[in-house]
Amino acid sequence: MTDSRRPNDTGDFVHDARQELAGMLADGLDHPSTKPVLVWGALGAVAGAMLPFVSVGLGLAAGAGYKFYKRVRPD
Repeated sequence: MTDSRRPNDTGDFVHDARQELAGMLADGLDHPSTKPVLVWGALGAVAGAMLPFVSVGLGLAAGAGYKFYKRVRPD
């Protein structure tokens, strides 16, 4: 089923993620997904710095990855 809010949603996660990432790289901060992904990455980095056995890089990747996934698959 297609979502009217996401006209490029094909149902294939890899294809949709590539399209979203390409749009983010092309549009920079003007793309609607860029700022939320960066904010969640920063929050993940802060959480990673505070938690034992978790590095800042892992927290950054986890936060940004989670938000990117939720932007591609909002359900």
